[in-house]
Amino acid sequence: MAPTSTPQTPFGRVLTAMVTPFTNDGELDTDGAQRLAAHLVDAGNDGIVVNGTTGESPTTSDAEKARLVRAVVEAVGDRAHVVAGAGTNDTRHSVELARAAQEAGAHGLLAVTPYYSKPPQEGLFRHFSAIADATDLPVMLYDIPGRSGVPINTETIVRLADHPRIVANKDAKGDLGRASWAIARSGLAWYSGDDMLNLPLLSVGAIGFVSVVGHVVTPELRALLDAHLNGDVTKATEIHQQLLPVFTGMFRTQGVITTKAALALQGLPGGPLRLPLVELSPEETEQLKRDLAAGGVQL
Repeated sequence: MAPTSTPQTPFGRVLTAMVTPFTNDGELDTDGAQRLAAHLVDAGNDGIVVNGTTGESPTTSDAEKARLVRAVVEAVGDRAHVVAGAGTNDTRHSVELARAAQEAGAHGLLAVTPYYSKPPQEGLFRHFSAIADATDLPVMLYDIPGRSGVPINTETIVRLADHPRIVANKDAKGDLGRASWAIARSGLAWYSGDDMLNLPLLSVGAIGFVSVVGHVVTPELRALLDAHLNGDVTKATEIHQQLLPVFTGMFRTQGVITTKAALALQGLPGGPLRLPLVELSPEETEQLKRDLAAGGVQL
């Protein structure tokens, strides 16, 4: 049974897009995933996203994805929303992943814009609609044109919002003007998918975050959100500015790489990366340590 949600906060407010821990020999580490998920929920997350980009979904098999969902639901499913990434650039495959995620116990789906093939807006509409039709689970769109090559245009978002199971959007478009219009016109629950823009997106109507830096600063993200909700703009801005070195440091290179390095520095499960991702160099690790320390992270 998923935790309580509302139409305004269908997946909670603070979610971390969790890495997928691997063992030293590169296999899926379900025990590590359960321990990491529990740590993140204990830190203040009310949702966990698995099998997303930060979960190295391009390099995990369908069977591994299902095993990971089951493991995380077993560990924290009574305390947090478990949202499973199901988006690919193949609609049929995405539908299969969506159904497998539901069978494995996921509480919701994250569907990224189809990447590489650069479909037109009608193709996006039909793709997301097919995923939403495939299960009974609520769906969060994921708009990230920097990775996918195409944006979900505002008109398409508004059309998709009419689907009863498309309830939210993870916004990594980096365009506050478009976000403002899409929030106002669609009524979807809006989640920041770009940590540097967490506070600005709240100011135009977002209700929470799907974060990468939540691996190391969830309490601070929760405090920022609470300050904003309580009308304390000064406090929210102070926390945002305090976290700037973390936001910068965690994205000096690809976010999975820095996140797994940060987890290793804290003695938390993460393990190695799968190619084509590679570990930080010693010099990059030292820079990450400086960035995290400047943002108040204890290592």
